[in-house]
Amino acid sequence: MAVQGKKVALYALVVFVLYVIITDPSKAADYVQIGFEGISTAAKAIGQFMTWIADGAQ
Repeated sequence: MAVQGKKVALYALVVFVLYVIITDPSKAADYVQIGFEGISTAAKAIGQFMTWIADGAQ
């Protein structure tokens, strides 16, 4: 039963994403840019943390 719920949620998400892309492509591009900026910021933070650990956590 949970698998069907996940499928329905996934299909709903795909339909919503396609709707946003078709109705307002510039807004969709903004959302993608925001997402990639978030991923980039997270990767930089992880890199800084790993550098801190490698330097002896001081």
